[in-house]
Amino acid sequence: MSDDVDALWNFDDPAGSAERFRVAIAGADGIERDVLTTHLARALGLCGEHDEAERLLNSLTPGARPGAPPAEVAVRVALERGRLRRSGGRSDPEPPLREAAELAAAAGLEALRIDALHMLALIAPTPQEQVAANRTALRAARAAVDPGARRWEASVLNNLGCALVDAGDPDSALAVFRQAQRLRHDAGQGREEQIARWMVAWTLRLLGRDAQALGMQRALKRDLLAAGIDDEYVDAEIALLTRHQPS
Repeated sequence: MSDDVDALWNFDDPAGSAERFRVAIAGADGIERDVLTTHLARALGLCGEHDEAERLLNSLTPGARPGAPPAEVAVRVALERGRLRRSGGRSDPEPPLREAAELAAAAGLEALRIDALHMLALIAPTPQEQVAANRTALRAARAAVDPGARRWEASVLNNLGCALVDAGDPDSALAVFRQAQRLRHDAGQGREEQIARWMVAWTLRLLGRDAQALGMQRALKRDLLAAGIDDEYVDAEIALLTRHQPS
């Protein structure tokens, strides 16, 4: 079901994703319907429709219907409730995210556990705590058997690199971003690898290695142009790196 659900998502168009989930829910039942409903709640949250998203999640919790929800549904409800609290800023997202991670671990749902752990890292209050939480998520991804869980490794590395920069350790961040780039390359994830290359070049600039950073950004710009992609962040870095160069 995972691949089918992924095909319904376009995170650049959450409203369109929500409509696709509504159509899918109309033709589903049982656990499939409930899982799709959690995805719809996430899409609505991204659209800013927090009340409707919360209503959907509440409809899946114990007490809303006879019996306890299946483990996957319970994990997804807690996970999406945590995401919703983070985006809506109404209450503390940590308790439902912690619940999601613990329920997923108990049920052997590795990918969902890492999703919850990565969210916990995002909400950690200090860069140092974000580094530690991301390292926990990274260990879980690398130890996972589920290929879907292992695919989280590159994303968690990216988040870890950002946290290391915020914690004042760009040297370690550079090594982490390079690991993420290699993973994206090996997986054949072209656009994601381009973003990973940007992160490496960005960190090189932070380290004062401007010539290397500029060479990477210019090479990335050429590749983006060849692919018909316009990236303002690449342009901004090139402008920043060349502003003091003689004309």
